Amino acid sequence: MSDDARQERAATAAAVRTSLKEFAAAHPGRLVEVRVPPWGAVQVGVPGAASVHRRGTPPNVVETDAATWLALVGGSLTWADAVAAHRVRASGIHADLGPLLG
Repeated sequence: MSDDARQERAATAAAVRTSLKEFAAAHPGRLVEVRVPPWGAVQVGVPGAASVHRRGTPPNVVETDAATWLALVGGSLTWADAVAAHRVRASGIHADLGPLLG
């Protein structure tokens, strides 16, 4: 791997980790697990939903790649467009992050 590729990979990892941490801080809770492999995962809350995940596989999971996640949190991609393009895998009745990203 070239130095440029290593630097780009490190920058992507830092951006994903930082944005996940900020997203979790803005939406505290443990209802939905947001995964951006291999860089990180956080649990977030959803307004109006009181259920809390404690053990095992979470019932509400959102998973996507780093580029898609960064586009979503950066505002250059909408949740609806990401879902329509199959760039996001979301399962569970509370796994719609559209209202949290808008």
